[in-house]
Amino acid sequence: MTIKVGVLGARGRMGSQTCSAIKGASDLELVASIDLGDSLDLLRTSSAQVVVDFTHPDAVMKNLEFAINNGIHVVVGTTGFDDAKLNQLKSLLAKNSHVGALVAPNFGLGAVLMMQFAAKAAKFFESAEIIELHHPEKADAPSGTASRTAELISKSRREAELPAMPDKTSSAVAGARGAKIGEVPVHSIRLRGLVAHQEVLFGDQGETLSIRHDSIDRSGFMPGVLLAIREVAKRPGLTFGLENYMEL
Repeated sequence: MTIKVGVLGARGRMGSQTCSAIKGASDLELVASIDLGDSLDLLRTSSAQVVVDFTHPDAVMKNLEFAINNGIHVVVGTTGFDDAKLNQLKSLLAKNSHVGALVAPNFGLGAVLMMQFAAKAAKFFESAEIIELHHPEKADAPSGTASRTAELISKSRREAELPAMPDKTSSAVAGARGAKIGEVPVHSIRLRGLVAHQEVLFGDQGETLSIRHDSIDRSGFMPGVLLAIREVAKRPGLTFGLENYMEL
C-alpha cells in the first residue's frame, strides 16, 4: 500500500532531497511540498498520512501540533529538541494516542552506528570529547547528533560508575574547552565546504580511539529518512533516535 507523504521545509537542502527520494520510491507518494508562506492545511486536504519536518527550531512545534492534531504521523529531522520540547511533544501525542512520532538527531545510518559504537566504547576509556563540524548555515550548536552522542556517552559512564574525567585546566578563554553536555566537552566548527561531520575521541593510558562519521552528500541521509517514513505509523507515541527502527 502506498504511503502518502508531506514534506515541510520542502525547498531547503534536506527538504528538497527528501522530496526527490520520496518521488523515487515506488511505495511512497509525495502529496504535499510545503515551505515558508505555504498553508499547513495542504497536509489535511492532500490526505497526507506521514509528514517529514525539516524546517527550523523556531517553527517545528507549531508544525507538529498541527500534524498530530490532524492524526498525521510525524518524522522530525529539525534539530534543537531539548527536554521541554520533547515533553511538549509527548503531551500532544498523549491526546492522539494512535499517532507515531520519530525525532531523529541524525538520519545517516552510519551516524547512528557511530553514536551506538561511542556509547559502547565510553565505559572503557578515562576521557572522551566530541568535535562536530558543519556548514555555516546550521542554526544550532552543538548539533543534535553531538548532543545525543554526549548524552549516550555520559549515560554509559554513569552506568559503569567511572570517576570524573581528568582535566587540570586552570586558566582558559571562555569556550576554549567546548560546551559540556553531560560530562563530555563538545566543540562546534562551522566552516564553508563542510556538510555534516563528527569525531568522537576517547583516551586512556597509552592509547586513544577515534570514531568518525562524514556525510559527504545529503543523499546519504535518505535511506534513513525513507526507513522512518515506512516505520513511524507502526509505532504510536514518541520514539527518539533512528536506532530504535534499525533493530540494533
